[in-house]
Amino acid sequence: MKRRFDKMHGLGNDFVIVDARKESFEVTPALARAIADRRKGVGCDQLIVLEPSDAADLKMRIWNSDGGEVESCGNAARCVVQLTGARRIDSEGGLLEGRDLGADVEVSIGQPRFNWDEIPLAYAMDTAALPMAWGGLQHPFAVNVGNPHLVFFVADAREVELDELGPKIEHDPVFPDRINVNVATYVHDRLKLRTFERGAGETLACGTGACASAVAAIATKRAESPVRVDMTGGSLSIEWAPGEAIRMRGAATHVFSGELKLEALQ
Repeated sequence: MKRRFDKMHGLGNDFVIVDARKESFEVTPALARAIADRRKGVGCDQLIVLEPSDAADLKMRIWNSDGGEVESCGNAARCVVQLTGARRIDSEGGLLEGRDLGADVEVSIGQPRFNWDEIPLAYAMDTAALPMAWGGLQHPFAVNVGNPHLVFFVADAREVELDELGPKIEHDPVFPDRINVNVATYVHDRLKLRTFERGAGETLACGTGACASAVAAIATKRAESPVRVDMTGGSLSIEWAPGEAIRMRGAATHVFSGELKLEALQ
């Protein structure tokens, strides 16, 4: 059995996108891992499946490369807007609104959530500066922007041993749904950002990580909106003010289309 897919990326954060609005596509953790495998599958950070929605133009479901389903992905949302022309996207992380601007795509991902039980955390604590530390990383800002994030402001994000610390933080019992980990440095009117995504590891770019980090920088008065966020794969512009939705703007790139031979992935 074969199934058509599109390969896209947002600043190097790459996706296999399957349109299942007319013909269903059943995903198991094992199948998601097989498709994401860069040696034996297509290779991607996330598998995206598009389904019908009564609340929006379509529903977007997301599986990380470890096979786990997650709520939201900002870079994927921009790719889906460009691929399908959708203006409203339903996701487990909330309703997204997008528009294709030609060179860039803008997506509104709703308002950030700051309460401890909205992140969620295992127990109540100050989400603006968690009284916790891992190695040299301490007192992060916690926020949910459709999925849960920690933001550590550091002197130089390039110096952080993210491959070592990321998994320890992601799987800490204080985060019942696990957590995405961001290390950010604000310099020359922009954020320099690295993100360790739960279930995927460090990626070239993370749209929701950029949103979370920009919100944290604005909320702690390190930066003013709009914030330019520079990542290894490229840059995003993030706009946010208290009480408003977060708006993310940046590139989305279609790489190729192909067919999955599902029998070969079993």
